[in-house]
Formats: sequence, structure tokens, C-alpha cells
Amino acid sequence: MKTINYTLGFLGLVAGSLAFTNSAAAFNFTTNFTTNPSLTGNQRWQGDIYLDSVQYGSTSVNQFALVNRVNILSNDLWTGGNTGAASADKGDLATVGLSQERLTADGAVAALGNRYLSSIIDTEDSGSFAMNLFFDKAVDNLFFFERGRNSKLDVQAIDASGNLIGNLLALDSGKNAPDWQSAGYQLNTLEIGDFQTVGSRGVSIADLGVTGPISGIRVFSRGSAYQGPDFKVVGSVASVPEPGTIVGLGIVTAGFMASRRRHKNG
Repeated sequence: MKTINYTLGFLGLVAGSLAFTNSAAAFNFTTNFTTNPSLTGNQRWQGDIYLDSVQYGSTSVNQFALVNRVNILSNDLWTGGNTGAASADKGDLATVGLSQERLTADGAVAALGNRYLSSIIDTEDSGSFAMNLFFDKAVDNLFFFERGRNSKLDVQAIDASGNLIGNLLALDSGKNAPDWQSAGYQLNTLEIGDFQTVGSRGVSIADLGVTGPISGIRVFSRGSAYQGPDFKVVGSVASVPEPGTIVGLGIVTAGFMASRRRHKNG
């Protein structure tokens, strides 16, 4: 087993509809993961890397919300070689995940919808994509990992219907933004020929302009300026009702109040 340092943050429901861009603050956290005991040395970073838990401050998280549905809104078409944008990728010796150059929604779920840090989305350096990622449980924290620590990824919260809420958040590695923190492990995957260090980043609820748990996020890469983010994301399970439950309660309440007004006026 290997213990590591990480960074990540919180998310929530709507607190405004203006989609301005905000740069993320980063904070340190610790991640615990397990590598394949049959692999030693650098081979550990080619095999399965399982996320056990993360810790920040006095909070420890070992239950995670995972991506269970993906809508690919746009993705540069793969026609061979290093063309296209987002694809599914996994460690050279990994048993969980898949390699899929012409990415499908099911392929994206297979890459992201597990606790294996060795199963990721790989993006070509000049590629552009936009995807809605939905989680299997309501989320109040997001944990991002980026292989290479040299790329940019835009993130915005979405509601249960996939509508954008809050503000756009830029996870960047540029000089005007915090660098990706070292996550303490490396990856060598089928898409690359050598080992690369992995970074982590964290954001706050305020960074996304939301105030409660969310159903999902939209992630963007916008061409060569983003340098092909190779990423994994999981969430922490919110300790409040699911967003759909909250919306349902709002509808019931609104109907009850309308009924009262009709009765009072009748």
C-alpha cells in the first residue's frame, strides 16, 4: 500500500446563473491507495492503483460517488494516430478500465466509473471536448487527478437535467493559477511511452458558485492551449438529500401553497 498527498474540493446547487470564469484555489489533502502487490518498482505505476480513501484536515472520506452516466456533447473525431480528443486509457498492466480511442459514452463511464486511479480519460494535446458527467450519488466534494500536471481543465456544475449552474471554473497549471499538487504517484498508460507524475487539485463550493450538493459536472478541453488534460474525478457522497429529492420537495411545497391560496380566495 502507498499513502499520498492530494488536493480537492466541494460542490453544490445553484447560486446564480452567470457563467463567468473563476480560477481555483488549491489545498493539500492525503490520499491512500493500493497497488498490485505482485508488481514491484516502477511496474506498480503500470498496474491497477485503487483509491482507498482521502483525508483533508480532520475529515476522512472512504465512500465515493462515481460517474455512472456520461453525455458526450462534443469530442474531436479520432481518425488514427494522435488525432481526436478524449479517449479511454488505462495502465499498461492494469486489469480494470479500457483503451478506447473513439470514445463512446459507455466507454467514458467504464474509464471514470470506478475507484481505480489507473483508469482515466486521456486527451490529445490539441483536442477539444465537452462532456456531462453524472454521479451515482449526490456530491458535495470533487477529487480531481491529472496525469502530467501540465494541463488545463474547465469545470462547471450541472443539475440533474444537465443544465449548467453556477460559474465556470478553470483548473489550470499556468503561472497565474496554482499548480497541480503532486499526488505522490506516477502513471504509465497505454497512450504514452513513459512514466508521468500525477497531480491533484481541490476547489471550494464558492469556486463553482453553488451552495448545495450537485448531480454532476460538465468538463471541457478547448484545444492546444489546454495541453490535453488526462484526468480522473470522483466525488464524496453528500450528507443531505439527493438533488432530485430537494427539487421534489420544492414542487410539493409550491403546490401546497398554491392550493392554500386558491382555498383562501374561493
